[in-house]
Amino acid sequence: MSQSLNIGITCYPSVGGSGIVASQLGTELARLGHQVHFIAYEPPFRLERKHPNIHFHKVQFNEYELFKYPDYTLPLAVKLVEVSNKHKLDIVHVHYAVPHATAALLARQIGREENLHTARVITTLHGTDITLMGRDPNLAPIIKYSTESSCGVTAVSHSLAEETRQVLDTKKQIEVIHNFYRPREPRKSRKSIRKKLGLRQDDFVLIHLSNLRPVKRVPDLLKSLAL
Repeated sequence: MSQSLNIGITCYPSVGGSGIVASQLGTELARLGHQVHFIAYEPPFRLERKHPNIHFHKVQFNEYELFKYPDYTLPLAVKLVEVSNKHKLDIVHVHYAVPHATAALLARQIGREENLHTARVITTLHGTDITLMGRDPNLAPIIKYSTESSCGVTAVSHSLAEETRQVLDTKKQIEVIHNFYRPREPRKSRKSIRKKLGLRQDDFVLIHLSNLRPVKRVPDLLKSLAL
């Protein structure tokens, strides 16, 4: 590798697909020799924190009585300013336009005005960005701004990229990079798993993984599996 980069990654650290993809991406970049800095309110679910090239920076945020709802965007922006300047980040890769790209762009603006080191912002759009929040008139303008103001934008599918252009009416170039992950080596044999589940040799097994939100259309999935 000709050059090692300092890369910041911001994502939701939950068991959702975006957090897992972000964790896997960071791990693969670390294996290539890059220094990868995760910035979030807790370590991502699938992050290999023992790797020497992976670093975690916790975002602290408080609940003030003045505010009815706790704010995460502003503390995240402050932490991004700090980490970008201290570790001379080349790129901040954010998963979800809101709140992560919004916070990263605010951090970039603060850094410029304070003559601090700033990083380029790369935004990866996931389904919720567009299918839900992008159609909300209370959020659509800030999602469009955060998308168009990013230095680069990716989406996880061609259909999501096309829907983004239609919903946000944006001309921003969107590169499609499909979701991926490095599967772990199986710890149990196929035979032992089927025996534990009480399955016959000719039983057909299907598994679906997602969080149980209406947008996932799990009832339709169950009907499809039954058919």
